[in-house]
Amino acid sequence: MKLKEGIKSKNTVVKCGADMILPFAIVFGLAVILFGTVSPGGGFQGGVIVASACILLYLGHGYGVTSKALDQEFLEVNEALGAIIYVLLAACGLFLGARFCQNVFFDNGSVGDLISAGTITFMSFAVGYKVLTGIGVLLLLMFGLLGGEDDDEEEAEE
Repeated sequence: MKLKEGIKSKNTVVKCGADMILPFAIVFGLAVILFGTVSPGGGFQGGVIVASACILLYLGHGYGVTSKALDQEFLEVNEALGAIIYVLLAACGLFLGARFCQNVFFDNGSVGDLISAGTITFMSFAVGYKVLTGIGVLLLLMFGLLGGEDDDEEEAEE
């Protein structure tokens, strides 16, 4: 494959490595979010791990593929949705005669079950969703500033 001078082709090893690790990063991050209330981790940590998949996609395929795979407007809207869900869950305490952010659904399941932490479990899910979408937006903006136009030219040549 012939490229214009000054444009480098992505290394095949980096592409394959990123493609191999990407699904594991997503599944591991979602597991950390899901089981964060009964094991080490939680919404924030899991959200950052899932957002690392965006970095892997960028390293392996460049800005053009990453920006096509991850819609920035969709991520921005869903970040706001994650915040709204968190506030609604926190307000459940007020609606049920308790304090804001009070765990009002604490009597669900037995100790060690996935939803045994009550409201905290669902709030952790909301935090994880907000963090993964918010950091995804930040990463897309950062990648665009790092020279997204060069990657688009490279993909056109391939």
